[in-house]
Amino acid sequence: MQVPNADFAEILGDSGYDWVAVDMEHGSFTRSQLHDIFRALELGGTAPFARIAEPLPILCQQVLDAGASGVIIPRVTSATQLRELVAGCNWPPSGKRGVGFSRANLYGKYFEMYAAEAQQSFVVAQIESAEAVAQLDEICSVHGLDAVMVGPYDLSASLGHTGELDHPEVQKAVKRVIESCRAAGVPSGLHVVQPNPDQLRHAISDGHQFLAYGTDAIFMSVAVQNPIQPR
Repeated sequence: MQVPNADFAEILGDSGYDWVAVDMEHGSFTRSQLHDIFRALELGGTAPFARIAEPLPILCQQVLDAGASGVIIPRVTSATQLRELVAGCNWPPSGKRGVGFSRANLYGKYFEMYAAEAQQSFVVAQIESAEAVAQLDEICSVHGLDAVMVGPYDLSASLGHTGELDHPEVQKAVKRVIESCRAAGVPSGLHVVQPNPDQLRHAISDGHQFLAYGTDAIFMSVAVQNPIQPR
C-alpha cells in the first residue's frame, strides 16, 4: 500500500493475500494513520506488515508498537547492521526494543500475551545493492531473520542499470540471492511490481517463497484505463 486510505486497506485485506505491506518509505503514510490502516487490513484476516522509511531500530519499534505483524527493512547492507535492527524489533531479553503499553498489546490489556510475540518479531531484510549481495551469506546467517526480499529497482540502479530488471547483471544478482537464501534455509522473495500473473508464476518457479505483488495505486491505474482510448 502506498495510498493512505483505510477503505483501500479494507478491500486489500479482504482480497485473499497473506499479508499487505504499508509502505512508509515511498508511500504517503504518517504514524498516526497506521492504527486505522492496520485495523482495516486485519478485518479480512490479512497480516499488516510495514516497510519502514530507513533502516533504523526506532522505526522498527514504532510500527511494531502500532500493531504491525512484521517489518520489512530497506537498504540492509551487512550482518552487523541487521543484528542491530533485529535487536530493535524484539523486547529483552532477546532484543533491545523498548517495552511498554501500545496498540500492539491493546495498551496493556494483553501485555503478557504480547510479550511472547515481542521476543520474535517477523523481520524481512531488503537486499537492494551490489554491496548487500556481496555480503549475503553473512546477512542470511543472522539469527532472527525470517525472510529476504529483493528490491528490484534499487538493485538495478546499484548495478548501473536503473529500471532494467531483465538485464543479465540484475538477473545474475537475483539468482545469487535465491542461492544464498536456499543454502541458509531463509525464504527469498521480491516485489513483482507490475501485477502480472505470468511474472508471479515465474518468480515462484525460480524458488521465491516470500513475494509482494503489485501496489494499490498500480491495481487502480490498471483497472481504470479507458478501454476505448486511442493508444
